[in-house]
Amino acid sequence: MPREEERPQLCGLTLALAWTLLLLSLPRAGLGAAPGPLTEPCPCEDPALCRPVRGRRDFEVFVFDVGGKAWKSYDWSQITTVAVFGKYDPELLCFAHSRGSRVVLKGDVPLKNIIEPTLREAWIMKQLKLAKNQHMDGINIDIEQDVEESSPEYYALTALVKETTEAFHREIEGSQVTFDVAWSPKCIDKRCYDYKGIADSCDFLFVMSYDEQSQIWTECIAAANAPYNQTLMGYESYLKMNIDPKKLVMGVPWYGYDYPCLNLSEDHICTLPKVPFRGAPCSDAAGRQVTYKAIMGQVSSSISGSQWNTQQQAPYYNYKDADGHFHQVWYDNPKSISLKAAFVRDYGLRGIGMWNGNCLDYSGDAVAKQQTEDMWRALKVNGEKD
Repeated sequence: MPREEERPQLCGLTLALAWTLLLLSLPRAGLGAAPGPLTEPCPCEDPALCRPVRGRRDFEVFVFDVGGKAWKSYDWSQITTVAVFGKYDPELLCFAHSRGSRVVLKGDVPLKNIIEPTLREAWIMKQLKLAKNQHMDGINIDIEQDVEESSPEYYALTALVKETTEAFHREIEGSQVTFDVAWSPKCIDKRCYDYKGIADSCDFLFVMSYDEQSQIWTECIAAANAPYNQTLMGYESYLKMNIDPKKLVMGVPWYGYDYPCLNLSEDHICTLPKVPFRGAPCSDAAGRQVTYKAIMGQVSSSISGSQWNTQQQAPYYNYKDADGHFHQVWYDNPKSISLKAAFVRDYGLRGIGMWNGNCLDYSGDAVAKQQTEDMWRALKVNGEKD
């Protein structure tokens, strides 16, 4: 998912008290014990739909959902997993299970809070209890915090993933534990994780192949959210770490960035204001994220129309706002996504997915319907090689 803003932390005393109370409220028999009885009845008309999804399909299509009812219009012929990053929706759970698709929790915790093994145990037991109560199929761990190599947090994070996987696999048959990583393992945004250890410790990594301009070290100019060559370099780095390709799911963006230009040159170079991020002098924080739905609603009335950058293998367009200022919007479309999907196929990765499923136009408008179908179709990678 796109990175979150830095959040203020509780003071040490308050934080310690909160974790102590949480620890006291959980079973003390260790991770081998079940996290208590279920407290929520099955919300589905057919109680069988509250059973965990078992088995594994050959190809993973991993969808993040941020709430609402857009899921009713998803292409369920493809979906294998839905990660719930919005409000829990029992209707979604029942429908997904009826299609053989897993539904998993979002897992996030400040790393300094789980350095101690007992606090990791408390967090894991809380997530496991929630998953059981909501009849869910696992958890997607989305941390995205900066970590120094060989620090206490570095080792605690790998331990957290390993222990979470062991607990979920033991307590929920067929459950799935996944972990979100940046587009490259090379300390992106200061996230210096034990990537090989984490990959070995969970079912697979969801590689967030987007926000690739989060740290701009060269010219401060607008560029693609997920440039083709840069994206592929990230996977090559993961594979060089001897991570099994079947442990990697490619995440593609169904959103783009709208950048205000300090200057827009005749050859479409958009100079950005300097907005530092984690040590880099410039970043995509100079712009704002926009959904594919919003982009498709604007591109036809832009001053440039959709343009294609052959170096980055991505589309963009320019427009002028109400105050007369130039903007440049970079995004992904079926063409750019299909190129990446071909890489998934050719290199035998575990699958593909997106942030996020809600970004398309599901209104039923004829033009929007075709655009939406084209984006879902671009995920298909099981065709013949060229």
